[in-house]
This record gives sequence, C-alpha cells and structure tokens, in this order.
Amino acid sequence: MKSLPTLARDLVGRPRFEGAVVLVILTAALLIGLETSRSIMASHGEWVRSADRVVLALFLLEIVIRFTACWPHPGRYFLNGWNWFDLSIVTAALLPFGGPWVAVARLARVLRVVRLIRGIRRLQVLLGALLKSLPSMGYVCCLLALHFYVYAVIGVFVFRDNDPYHFGTLGDALLTLFRMATLEDWTDVMYIAIHGSDRWSIEGFIGTPPAPRGFGIWAVLYCVSFVAIGAMVIINLLVGVMVSSLSEAQAETLRDSLGVPEMENRERAILESINSVEAQVRDLKELVRR
Repeated sequence: MKSLPTLARDLVGRPRFEGAVVLVILTAALLIGLETSRSIMASHGEWVRSADRVVLALFLLEIVIRFTACWPHPGRYFLNGWNWFDLSIVTAALLPFGGPWVAVARLARVLRVVRLIRGIRRLQVLLGALLKSLPSMGYVCCLLALHFYVYAVIGVFVFRDNDPYHFGTLGDALLTLFRMATLEDWTDVMYIAIHGSDRWSIEGFIGTPPAPRGFGIWAVLYCVSFVAIGAMVIINLLVGVMVSSLSEAQAETLRDSLGVPEMENRERAILESINSVEAQVRDLKELVRR
C-alpha cells in the first residue's frame, strides 16, 4: 500500500489536479464578482459567504497536499517561490480583518484570482518573461524618461506663452507629451503650436494666452519627431525586450520539462567518476612500475 506522501506526489503530478485548482480559483473569482452586487448579497449573501468558506477550505487542502508531497523533506516546499505565493495569499485570507481593515480583507479575497498564474503554465512563462525583462526594460525606460524630459523642457521654453494649457509648467508638458506618446489627439497640440492659440483653440481652455503665436514648420518638426521617436522607436524597443525575454523563458521551460539540468548533472557526475577511475589507474601503474 502506498504511503500518504507517495499518494500526495502522485496526485500533485496529475494534470487533473491542476485543472481542479484552476476551477476552484475561477469559482473564487465568480464569488468575488457576486459580492459586488448589493441585490445578490441581500437575497443570497449567506450562500455566497458559505461558498467562499468552502473555497478557502479547498485552498488550504491544496497547500496541505503539496506540503505532504514534499515529505520526508518538508523544507523543499519552501524552496518553490510559487508555494510561497500561494501560502501568502491563503494566509492573508485567514487573518481576522475587521472594522477599518475590511477593505484589506476584500483585497485578500481578490488576490485569490491572481493564483491563476500558478494554475496555468503559460501564465507562469509570461510572468517569468516579464521579470526577466525588467533589467533591460529599466535601461529603455531611462532612455524614454530622458527623451520626455528634453522635449518637455524645450516645449515649456518655446510654447509656454502660446499654449499655457499644455506647456505652462514642466508637469503640464510631461503630461501633454505622455498623451502624445499614446497618440491620443496629439494633432490638436500640434495644430495649436502651428497656427497659434488665437486661431486654433482647444475645448475646455479658459483664459487668453499671454502671447499667441504660430510656429509653423518648427511646431511640426517638434511634434512629429517626438511622436516618431517616443511612440514608435522606443516603445518598439520595449516590445523587442519583452519578446526576447519571452523566448528565453520558453527555452528555460522547455529545458526544465525535458529534464536537461538533471541530464547535465548526471553527465557531470559520470565524467567525474571516469576521471577518478583514470587517476586511480595511473596511480596503480606507477606503483607497479616501481
């Protein structure tokens, strides 16, 4: 008869187990959505809360099964970052929040939905790719921030008197450039700079600018160059970094699924054994020669 840890390992290794976990997480997400409806909670609130307690009990059962599967080396459970992830979410849901901490309790229940990342392998690969891309994305973001800052300072110095609504301060200029980078009505900003705020106005602007003036082709060069560099080149660099990191994450997942690290460790151990035998043979030959 199989021992309890063996049965737990067999259960954790089955695809149906992961499918059942995903189903429970989706049920938790549905219950959270039902809690947002006052009419449903007024008529069926007790049923919803009871189902929520059942879901929490199933999450606890899953943790117990995974912990048992690591026996007789229970410390291995804590070597997996995803196990820490699950344990922290379930522990937060068990804490007795009340009074002003009700919002925290609701947030803890919402975080259960995030456990889909653990249940779906593809989401784990995407998250791993995102984490891998953070160092490279940091440099790209620094380049993007420098690009925004330079253009914002130029915009304040050049267009402030003509268009104080968009370029009155450095903060306004940065917000305007962010809007232009998203391609949201960036042509309105350009037309105001081209023709002057006295000839081309924007809805919602109040007051008369100090010195309305059209900048013509210079405004076109400023706006088009910013959009071309910021919204197209640099953002495409971010996409390229993400794609590269996704490829690396998929390659590592494939290596893990094929057991490449274990094979490499075995080959290394075999080579070390062969080298050891060869050394012993050399020592034996030397002894015989003497």
